[in-house]
Amino acid sequence: MITGEPVPVEKNINDKVSSGTINGNQVFVMQAEKVGDDTLLAQIIKMVNEASRSKAPIQKLTDKVSKIFVPTVVLVAVLTFILWQFFGPEGKKSLFAFVNAVAVLIVACPCALGLATPMSLMVGIGKGAKNGILIKNAEALEQMNKVNVLITDKTGTLTEGKPSVEHIETIDNDKNLILQLAYSLNQNSGHPLSNAVIKKAKEENIKPEKTENFENISGKGVKGNINGKTVYVGNESLLTSHHISISENLKRKAAEVQAKAQTISYVAEGDKVLGFISFTDKIKENAKKAIHQLANEGIEVIMMTGDNEHTAKAVANELGIKNFKANCQPEDKLNEVKKLQQKGKIVAMTGDGINDSPALAQANIGIAMGTGTDVAIESAEITLLKGDISGVAKSRLLSEKLLKISKKTYFLPLFIMFWVFRLRQDYCIRFLEFCCHP
Repeated sequence: MITGEPVPVEKNINDKVSSGTINGNQVFVMQAEKVGDDTLLAQIIKMVNEASRSKAPIQKLTDKVSKIFVPTVVLVAVLTFILWQFFGPEGKKSLFAFVNAVAVLIVACPCALGLATPMSLMVGIGKGAKNGILIKNAEALEQMNKVNVLITDKTGTLTEGKPSVEHIETIDNDKNLILQLAYSLNQNSGHPLSNAVIKKAKEENIKPEKTENFENISGKGVKGNINGKTVYVGNESLLTSHHISISENLKRKAAEVQAKAQTISYVAEGDKVLGFISFTDKIKENAKKAIHQLANEGIEVIMMTGDNEHTAKAVANELGIKNFKANCQPEDKLNEVKKLQQKGKIVAMTGDGINDSPALAQANIGIAMGTGTDVAIESAEITLLKGDISGVAKSRLLSEKLLKISKKTYFLPLFIMFWVFRLRQDYCIRFLEFCCHP
């Protein structure tokens, strides 16, 4: 919940645990050092509330223009009436003054300013919804075009947020055997890596064997008897504790895979290591394309994750993100947003977890993944329903088009007023005389 790591973190004696997180298989005694408002979860809630209150409302461009435009139109209408009273044709001065004053008010009526912008916003929000972009605050859509820095979480935002089988390495090229043995054991376990193995085996239409004497060895892996032989699935320490040696060649291959931020589970039958299965938190399909598109538009992309340095670097390199920070706590993300805002940057923040919510609330525009937690969604102004980060680029494009349309409406009344004043005044006079004296 706090670090956003897709794989459970092992805890030993004297390690700290966070309230609200989930314990694994074994029982442990915990000493509560902080309670109530002092817990980390309570501090996150406090940071979200403070960030939400501190955000100043944006002064809409429509309001700025209207403050000048409306009094100006009224003043011009009054001056028009006065001038025609003095310089109008004899006997019809009042008539000409009245007609032209009313013409100014009607033609230059600021209704376009009052109606066009809300209509543009309504259409923009509707278009966003059709593309899986839920916009809760119209101001966020208006400001999205000005964003020049995007801070993004990793797990669940750039990646799927759950481990999946990436590769199976074997000694005798029998990948199905390794997958079958791992499936047979892991169907008795609720570990996230076990779920990944089960999913992969089902995709390959592999059937499990009957397992006896199953044992879950916390922090190491699982073991059990299959067809009269003891099978082990777990990390290197599991095999070492049972005096099973791993060949140097297999160790070297495992190191190469681990260098790519992948997790390893060895599979052994009896005292023989058959190979290993590697797991990874897959990068989302459109993440790389979206990051490149945003970078090309001049937006600085910063990845901040609670995950370890090794994994963060591998993901950043894969996506082409030059600036990243690992081992981040919720307050680190919040402080980074504040730091950039103090430099005059317009900051957007994307995330999906509880640990992202303070930064989402503080950012100029908070963008939550619809596949994430309710707290993150509640803290953000924009929600990407499909959890696809390419929605950030779409939101920016939508904002750009919206502002162009809105700005055009500011000049439309002036253009119409100029065009109407070119018409002959006698047509207006004759029409009015006809109405008054049919």
